[in-house]
Amino acid sequence: MDAGRLSGVPCFRGTRIPVQMLMDHLTAGFSLDEFLETVPSLERAQAQRFIELAGEQMKECASSLTNA
Repeated sequence: MDAGRLSGVPCFRGTRIPVQMLMDHLTAGFSLDEFLETVPSLERAQAQRFIELAGEQMKECASSLTNA
């Protein structure tokens, strides 16, 4: 995140592509491949890593809820 870039909206490193854009596409039922076609400047590895990290966060969050 950079306050000087897209008002601080979280973006993929080295791009002006908001991570929310990927989340919105996936939520709408589009595949990762379809998303990457719309933003060819984003590397597949970056998008895949974001998905992995988001999944890890979700597991931690769900785990903390069940252990409370």
